[in-house]
Amino acid sequence: MIITVGAVLGAGWTELVALAAAFAVSAVSAPGGVSGAVLLLPFQVSVLGTPSPAVTPTNLLYNVVATPGALYRYWRQGQTGGSLAAVLIAGTLPGVVAGSFIRVKLLPGPRLFDLVVGAVLLPLGCWLALTRPRPESGDRGSFHLPWPVLVALAMAVGCVGGIYGIGGGSIIAPVLISAGRPAADVAPAALASTLVTSVAGVVTFTILAAQTRGSVAPSWPTGIALGVGGLLGSNVGARLQSRLPEQLIRRLLGVLEVAIGIRFLLAGLL
Repeated sequence: MIITVGAVLGAGWTELVALAAAFAVSAVSAPGGVSGAVLLLPFQVSVLGTPSPAVTPTNLLYNVVATPGALYRYWRQGQTGGSLAAVLIAGTLPGVVAGSFIRVKLLPGPRLFDLVVGAVLLPLGCWLALTRPRPESGDRGSFHLPWPVLVALAMAVGCVGGIYGIGGGSIIAPVLISAGRPAADVAPAALASTLVTSVAGVVTFTILAAQTRGSVAPSWPTGIALGVGGLLGSNVGARLQSRLPEQLIRRLLGVLEVAIGIRFLLAGLL
């Protein structure tokens, strides 16, 4: 039995706790091009008590409100994502719509969803924690993925993001960084992709909610509270990017994702 913040402190505290948690998570994750949604979904389920499958669009709503903070800061710093952002959006946008349908029609229950979450987080967390970013050098470009491959990868990532509620940036960003692209280029592009695909995901879930029984629509108060915290935190994180070692960010996120992934796998199996 999960005891939520609302049950202990009252409904008003749920939004305050959500705002504080989102601020802390996004401040740490934004320097790597990750919105923080990948860590906030387990927090929603375990602490805030957001029901399934509404937790997925609520997480996407967080992205919609939160990511403009980091994007604005990156834009002020001369980092726009350029053509890389357009390529990622071309793949993740249709992928997130497909993932939203899969979430509602095939994975509505919490147990199977727990297994999917664990299967996504464990390998991603291990990758982030155990690998190192490629050193900056003149031959970095030889590791870049071709555009058609990148679009196909972004589409698959967008589908997973639509199921999980992360928009896809938290998966595609470490892939690109490990392939040799600098975080300064990847971060704004991945976050721009996350913003656009999250808007599409929220709209898709809202339409599906009108045609499906159960908790399908996003929890607007929780999502907005998370988003405001993320908006403030991601702006701070974008400012800190140049001052934090990439390896420190990767390992911290990796360890957290491995721990949360194990927790969800156990919840789905037991």
